[in-house]
Amino acid sequence: MASFGKILSRAFFWSYERGTWQYDIAVAVILIFALLTPRHWFHDQPASGVPAAPGQVLLLSQDGNRETYRVDTRVLAPPTKLALQNDLHNALKEALPDLHKGNFSIVKIEPERDEQGTAIAYHVEIRR
Repeated sequence: MASFGKILSRAFFWSYERGTWQYDIAVAVILIFALLTPRHWFHDQPASGVPAAPGQVLLLSQDGNRETYRVDTRVLAPPTKLALQNDLHNALKEALPDLHKGNFSIVKIEPERDEQGTAIAYHVEIRR
């Protein structure tokens, strides 16, 4: 019978052949870990662009449960029409502590343009 250290070494370095019961147990353990691990153990989020610096997300107005923010385009990845609302939602959620839970919806998005017509920021109206 193999020693416990040798069994751990073979399992760690994945040296069991396919079709053996040890290989099957290792695969089952990996599947159980991948499928049953709680999502909150991992705090990774996809990056939506450059991290927001002070002044890149500004509150413009507040009316009851509606707020309008100015979001600089530099905090967003290059936008596609379908992903713009999602990127703005993520940028607001990451930049403002009181929106971290993401319990808000975007009501209106208006681009702010420079002299050449390039969007330099977005005015985003949200509803909590």
